[in-house]
Amino acid sequence: MFDPTAFENMKVVMEGGFYDRDLSGEIRIVDRNDSINSAKMSRRYDLTFTDLAEGLEEILGTFNMEAGLDNLAAELLPHVKSEMLAGCRISVIFKIKHQMEHNKFQEIREVLEQIWGSGRNIEQTVKYSPENRQGLAETETIISFNRLVQEEQIDDLHEMINYMIASMDALRKIQF
Repeated sequence: MFDPTAFENMKVVMEGGFYDRDLSGEIRIVDRNDSINSAKMSRRYDLTFTDLAEGLEEILGTFNMEAGLDNLAAELLPHVKSEMLAGCRISVIFKIKHQMEHNKFQEIREVLEQIWGSGRNIEQTVKYSPENRQGLAETETIISFNRLVQEEQIDDLHEMINYMIASMDALRKIQF
């Protein structure tokens, strides 16, 4: 048997936190992926959920965690003195379908900056079809952190679930 990596430990903690919220009825998990890229020796884990607001446009939140070969090597080969690379890259993604109104993009950004802070990298992508006569668009907003998250920060990582749920509640208040 081998010791689990930081990636595995963080994944288990986050997965448990999300499934606890799902079992309590606070959220509904709609997708989960756990991928290993054997060509690049990298890992990726993501879990997507929605709130339970029926009859309203769906807002999806995705927790994403990635670790590459450099992260694994830093953890397994401490004698190389690269402990600074031991950890994972984390991002949070929100997808919202709404009417194509330019002020909505700014409202989404402002709501997420209030919750996550202005020090986070927030990137929006909008997808729409020019043939769509209803004028619907899908905004994907990615919040990324400008550093690796390490196993010692696992409590902060678990708290991220609360931030994601608070973000969905706040986004729900925007009139889509």
